[in-house]
Amino acid sequence: MKKNKSFLMLLSATMAVIALTSLIGAFMLHATEDKKNSGSVLILVSVVSIMLLLLEAFVFRNQMHKYLTKTATQLVRTERDSLQHFPSPCVILDSDDTIVWFNRLFEEKVYEEDPYGEHLQDIMNIDLERAYEEDGCQICVNRRYYVARAVHTDLRNGLSMVYFKDITDYTELRYDAYQSHNGVIIIVIDNYDAMMSDIRESEKAHIAVEIEKLMERFLDGTTAIAKKVSDDRFYVFMEERYLSRKIENRFRILEEARQIRISGKSNVTLSIGVGREGKGLEECEKLAKQALELCQGRGGDQAAYRENGEFRFFGGVSTGADNNNRVKIRIFAETLLEIIKPGSIESMGNYRADDGDSQGFRRVLIMGHRFGDLDSIGSATGLCCALRKIVSECYVVVDREKNLAQSLINYIEENEISNYYITPQQGLDRLDSDTLVIVVDTHNPELVESKEMIARAKNIVVIDHHRRMVKGIEPLIAQCLEPGASSAAELVTEIIELWGDRTSIDAHAAEALLSGIMLDTKYFVMKTGVTTFETAAYLKKMGADTIAVKQMFANSIETYHEKSRVINSAEVYRKCAIARADGSFGNVRVAASQAADEMLGITGVCASFVMYKQGDIVNISARSMGKFNVQVIMESLGGGGHLTMAAAQLQTDLESANKQLREAIDEFITNNSK
Repeated sequence: MKKNKSFLMLLSATMAVIALTSLIGAFMLHATEDKKNSGSVLILVSVVSIMLLLLEAFVFRNQMHKYLTKTATQLVRTERDSLQHFPSPCVILDSDDTIVWFNRLFEEKVYEEDPYGEHLQDIMNIDLERAYEEDGCQICVNRRYYVARAVHTDLRNGLSMVYFKDITDYTELRYDAYQSHNGVIIIVIDNYDAMMSDIRESEKAHIAVEIEKLMERFLDGTTAIAKKVSDDRFYVFMEERYLSRKIENRFRILEEARQIRISGKSNVTLSIGVGREGKGLEECEKLAKQALELCQGRGGDQAAYRENGEFRFFGGVSTGADNNNRVKIRIFAETLLEIIKPGSIESMGNYRADDGDSQGFRRVLIMGHRFGDLDSIGSATGLCCALRKIVSECYVVVDREKNLAQSLINYIEENEISNYYITPQQGLDRLDSDTLVIVVDTHNPELVESKEMIARAKNIVVIDHHRRMVKGIEPLIAQCLEPGASSAAELVTEIIELWGDRTSIDAHAAEALLSGIMLDTKYFVMKTGVTTFETAAYLKKMGADTIAVKQMFANSIETYHEKSRVINSAEVYRKCAIARADGSFGNVRVAASQAADEMLGITGVCASFVMYKQGDIVNISARSMGKFNVQVIMESLGGGGHLTMAAAQLQTDLESANKQLREAIDEFITNNSK
């Protein structure tokens, strides 16, 4: 065909030259009289040449048409064969994403039935919008994994092609590598030394054997290994494939440990920190230590691990161990005194604030949480009285209009010469680099009396008895978080007592501290340990009058009426009393908290909740007798607290808050019944 094409082109050119030359010569000869006959001959030659040229053009056109038709047919067949034998499954879709063509591999590996005329989304879960992106989208079909990519092939007719790259081997390899990743688990027996100190040697041996059996059951069915690094601490290295099962079972070892009884009086509890997101064992160990510290700071008897940057907790259904070992608090007391007055304890000089000079701090500002109660303001008042004998200035920062301890404030001001209390704005005005801020009864930066002071302060110390939360106040130069203590007032009293003759408090400050202990222990009933009575005895020795303290709890007749209305509105749901208070009542916070306390006396009630709305916020006060951990329930709603007393705030209406509260109770009961 190529030779014929060249010959026809050469012939066409020759005929065209002959026709043009003959025509020109004919006109020139025809103009001469004696050569007209020759000109006529040339004209005839030109006409014949033109006719032959037209004939050749017609023949050439037919040949070219046949050639192009044959070539096009070959191209279509090649394209069809290429798609049919494409190394990956592929389909062609019309503008409605309907399959109009598919190759052999798609029918064999992806969809075994005839997919012609089906919508692609109907036969597989695929995101076509992502498929048009450069990375495509991953799908799973018939237990095989593919990356689907789509391209437009005919924009005018809306046709597009989707092909599927098989990545099953890579996906399975990556999954197996993830499942083989080793995590670090640190298991600590809570309060081991105190637990084993008062039992017989035979009982110690029995407890040790039971704990070893417990660890063996924990490792059963896994390839994990455990190393006992001390009497109360174990390190476990476990692959993710087994660790994920422990998480799904919510660390059943916590419940099994509680079944081990010690002299028939107490149970063994564990604190478990899990590190699983680290790139190596070293990083996993650091994460496990962080999680363990959080568990112990929240009272123990729970497990914690980090997932997607957030810590998650299991357990925490029992009360924190009452640790009578005062070493930790003594070290903190000495540290705090050295921070405020360097040189008072030479051995503790390393704890000096970075921004403080050799003279320590000239001013100390103490504050608690918003809507401060007797524990918050009482502990701040007692600490302020002790520190005023050490530093030049010391004040308690409190909102005079929004607090629940106005009776205490009035009592102190009536019996003290100098002013103890300043407003948050006055505190901001006094805040400088020579000022130490001490936060009591909370470590939540969202609940402090003045967020502005926390944001501006460079030197902060925290004293709190609530269970440790993940996002506490930072940075700190020292902290004392003891969830085993009954109240912040108890901790402050221990610290003051440990300072000995370096400072002292008067009778009115002792009464302020005693009021805080009595509030949080419900008159020495809830969460009361040996240390609680010891600190109360110390305050009594310092001159505290119990009758004066009792008068601080007095309420108006209107508050009593409102409390009665709240209790009358209570409903019992799954052993929980749920009631509502009138948010427009002026002293609603006091009425709600007291009503929550009163409802614990209802037969069969293990926890109580009182809701009231102020503005756009629904406040929930929660109380329990210890069987229900209201801290866990309130944390699921964005709040917090500790096992027997907690709270939360929801930006919603009462009906929605009631529904969310019941769902949180259901979840807590479900999780702790497994």
